[in-house]
Amino acid sequence: MCARSLAVIVCLWFASYLQAAELEWIQVSADGKSFVTAESQQRFVPWGFNYDHDRKSRLLEDYWDKEWQEIEADFAEMKALGANVVRIHIQFGKFMSAPDQPRKEALKKLGDLLELAEQTGLYLDLTGLGCYHKQDVPAWYDALSDQGRWEAQTHFWSAVAKRCAGSPAIFCYDLMNEPVVHGGKKKGTDWLGPGFAGKHFVQRITLSPDERTRPEIAAAWIKTLAQAIREQDSNHLITVGMVPWSLERKGLQSGFVPEKVSAHLDFICVHLYPEKGKVDEAIETLKGFDIGKPLVIEETFPLKSSPEEFEQFMLESRKYAEGWIGFYWGQSLQEYQQGTTISDAIMARWLEFFKQNGPRFKETQ
Repeated sequence: MCARSLAVIVCLWFASYLQAAELEWIQVSADGKSFVTAESQQRFVPWGFNYDHDRKSRLLEDYWDKEWQEIEADFAEMKALGANVVRIHIQFGKFMSAPDQPRKEALKKLGDLLELAEQTGLYLDLTGLGCYHKQDVPAWYDALSDQGRWEAQTHFWSAVAKRCAGSPAIFCYDLMNEPVVHGGKKKGTDWLGPGFAGKHFVQRITLSPDERTRPEIAAAWIKTLAQAIREQDSNHLITVGMVPWSLERKGLQSGFVPEKVSAHLDFICVHLYPEKGKVDEAIETLKGFDIGKPLVIEETFPLKSSPEEFEQFMLESRKYAEGWIGFYWGQSLQEYQQGTTISDAIMARWLEFFKQNGPRFKETQ
């Protein structure tokens, strides 16, 4: 383990164990507009990181068996940067050996992760059904019909919810990262959307044409998975990660229209990356997801804008959002500051912004 990892763990060891005892369950406020802690009824503002891969671009299940100390160090560092939520992405193929057979060893490691979150004082946004590495998707899973795939997904979520039901460290279950409904009149051929940086983040929930509207199909899918979770866990919050083109506008649409699919969601999540010269457009898009339930920007980053424009977007987004989740990839702020590339500089500025502005974003508005 590197000196960075050891130093962070030592500095936070005592505080983390105290915080574990104080971790309260999170719920939606009585007025339905924000989040609060269940016992003290204090406002809770999600402020955290997508921990979707490490510095080597590996997914969590690729290294959590042999490099657990690095995960402990990363959690400690995210906590030190001011995070209260970590978004974890777990893969369907790593958790299911057959359509109705969860892998016991994967559920055990998930239990270890829950314990780590409790000890560190961090909540988990647990995003499931990942198929990010196409080579790891089971052939039998891709061969299933629409209905068969939904049934397999209910078994996944039932097993995960059963394992997590008793832990206060779960902030929410995110049913899937960026799902879309098949929109063609002919049967589709690929469950996954185009790749990006070696991973497939967009996933179709259907391939077959259907007489129902796309939002009706999306709402039915959400209801199906939410019911599977609720049979095991009646308390933790449920959401789904929506792409910005979920709104009913001209052009590309996902079928997950917020106001038409949200009956069984506790809050709304959108993934939104402001573009250069289009901060106002990003804010207008964000406004479209503000439908009367708490709204979290579950993914955001200065990917397509200047750091200055991104920070402008973040500040203006406070009019509508109740939470923000950016990115952390297993490297410290100091490492990025000492880096020599443009990407190092961008990441360093983002982490600096995150650390410095956490109190302002998390304070009661």
